[in-house]
Amino acid sequence: MVTAERPFHLVVFGASGFTGQFVTEEVAREQVDPERSSRLPWAVAGRSREKLQRVLERAALKLGRPTLSSEVGIIICDIANPASLEEMAKQAAVVLNCVGPYRFYGEPVIKACIENGASCIDISGEPQVILLHLKAMLQKWNVIKSDQRIFHVTWCMFLELMQWKYHEKAAEKGVYIIGSSGFDSIPADLGVIYTRNKMNGTLTAVESFITIHSGPEGLSIHDGTWKSAVYGFGDQSSLKKLRNASNLKPVPLVGPKLKRRWPISYCRELKSYSIPFMGSDVSVVRRTQRYLYENFEESPVQYAAYVAVGGITSVIKLMFAGLFFLFFVRFGIGRQLLIKFPWFFSFGYFSKQGPTQKQLDAASFTLTFFGQGYGQDIGADKNKPNLKICTQVKGPEAGYVATPIAMVQAAMTLLNDASDLPKAGGVFTPGAAFSKTKLIDRLNKHGIDRETECEIAALRSPWERPESGGALTELVRAHSLRGRPLQLEEVVMEPAEVLTAPLRRKPHVQVGTVGSQNKAVLGRRQWAQEGTEATEGEVNLAVRRI
Repeated sequence: MVTAERPFHLVVFGASGFTGQFVTEEVAREQVDPERSSRLPWAVAGRSREKLQRVLERAALKLGRPTLSSEVGIIICDIANPASLEEMAKQAAVVLNCVGPYRFYGEPVIKACIENGASCIDISGEPQVILLHLKAMLQKWNVIKSDQRIFHVTWCMFLELMQWKYHEKAAEKGVYIIGSSGFDSIPADLGVIYTRNKMNGTLTAVESFITIHSGPEGLSIHDGTWKSAVYGFGDQSSLKKLRNASNLKPVPLVGPKLKRRWPISYCRELKSYSIPFMGSDVSVVRRTQRYLYENFEESPVQYAAYVAVGGITSVIKLMFAGLFFLFFVRFGIGRQLLIKFPWFFSFGYFSKQGPTQKQLDAASFTLTFFGQGYGQDIGADKNKPNLKICTQVKGPEAGYVATPIAMVQAAMTLLNDASDLPKAGGVFTPGAAFSKTKLIDRLNKHGIDRETECEIAALRSPWERPESGGALTELVRAHSLRGRPLQLEEVVMEPAEVLTAPLRRKPHVQVGTVGSQNKAVLGRRQWAQEGTEATEGEVNLAVRRI
């Protein structure tokens, strides 16, 4: 793919920005990956040669590679100069676009890449519908009137507009434009697909809950993300007009409709309060499900995303932060204040300095999916879902560690798994582009390098009909790192029909049942022995790591 006219596999555009620096470091790690069988020529791009050089020098010092600066190309280009963007695109097979907010600066890069035959990956995930939920809550409590327009919101406008404007042009050129390829929204998008693939039946609905873990120094997010949030609230009606103009037919609803939770709800499984997730996950997953249904006739999955925020104190703190934001974002001077003092208005979550290295090292995330559906012998017409499934994605710090890993591995998948990509180019969500590739395997392998878990693991009900007698299906332990047992919390399932379930993985799990015969009570942690028969009808099944 490297030629005299196109000398670089990857070009990191915006490498001197806060997130771009971390993406640069991740590409440098990929360059010397011992499993690589070929060279990885790459470059950094931006407005200032001096800043780009400093980024490479810091990366060289951090990674212990004193010759890094001499191994990486430098391209000078400016988002305000279309000719310079075209020159950058002509030199790259894949451009990693780290210049945001994408609502303002994303389209010129996409246009230059398509016109000059380069694929492009970005990490757009600008916030969406949480304010709609907050508005509904305030209306219910009579804080505002039902017809009062206290804000406008852009609901993933950039992501959908790019697909609407450029999909056919990208297909004609045979290039791939893939947005939301960071923490928003690769874990969610591929996680839903993974959950569907691990269910022995038809998955109909999934709820995900993101839990952010921090160390003793807490969390901090760079104010670039905060600015995207402030700028991202435009005219809600524009997105509705765009969707109406696209004339998309609704995808079929399989199984009962997934009910939307309250703006503040309690998740019993995680023992935590939750709020709707602000990122692009819901929109991205829905577009992926539409693509898979229209192109592969796969049953579409309903999806909702939430953030587990802990106890009631965290809920109150977030409520006040949301109210502050709702009020100030309405006015020009208010938006200026929000941008100038992010630490104050976000109650310390956002800062101009961003997280420290200690904060990054101590942080991690867990994304838990709770899905429901039907067994292979059960129709979805009039029956209630009879299977439940829980899967998890675990990884390092989300914004500046997991995001660069996801972005770079998405790019490597574009370069190396071409036969598994959609046949023609186009503008795709991560799930649409990578559902048939080995991207999940790549992400898991790079979690080992960081000495953190970056795995996707599935838990499937052992109470499934055997094809010809014998033992029923077992706990699925997929993609675990270094052969360690999965670190699973207690999971409870309620299948409609129960048979004998011999235990298959004795070193890691035990199966307990609740029934009149064995008197094993879940709440008391009394576990049944291997091969115990449960009574017919609905029972509780618990699986724990031991």
